[in-house]
Amino acid sequence: MTGLRPQPLDPADHLELQRLGYLYCHAVDRGDLTLLRSLYTDDGYDDHGAMFSGTADDYVAWLPKMLAGVDVIRHEITNALFVVDSDRAQGQLINNAYHRMGTTEVVIGGRYLDTYRRTPGGWRIQHRSLVLDTFQQREASEAGGFIGKGVARGTKDATDPGYALELFARVAAEAGD
Repeated sequence: MTGLRPQPLDPADHLELQRLGYLYCHAVDRGDLTLLRSLYTDDGYDDHGAMFSGTADDYVAWLPKMLAGVDVIRHEITNALFVVDSDRAQGQLINNAYHRMGTTEVVIGGRYLDTYRRTPGGWRIQHRSLVLDTFQQREASEAGGFIGKGVARGTKDATDPGYALELFARVAAEAGD
């Protein structure tokens, strides 16, 4: 059986590609469509299987409709492997995605299989495919309890408490210019 072999990887490339994955999660979770689109190349393509498959522009237009009934959403990257060949790279990002719709929770475990291209603006996603590894659907637990009392709640837009951080708010405002 063959597998990935350790390869020298420029730490700057690794960090930028990893950051691209984190920015994707943030953009989807906060509904920042301008940021989301900026993460793809001009000819970017996204393949989420039967749910959606098409250009990055079409993906960004489709996503708000798909998430309209989702009250809470959270994506996270737990592991990232990259192989870089000059101005082209490929990666496998392990992801978990939590969605709450009313009284139902859906937790998806999967992988993003990506091809990246280095552009004058840095690394961008050229092609993303979603692979589903696990799926759970369950009744949502009561929000709060003794831990949740008085704790700020996240939102799917720029009213999220994270934007109260001065530097985050400044970067978000500059991205909208």
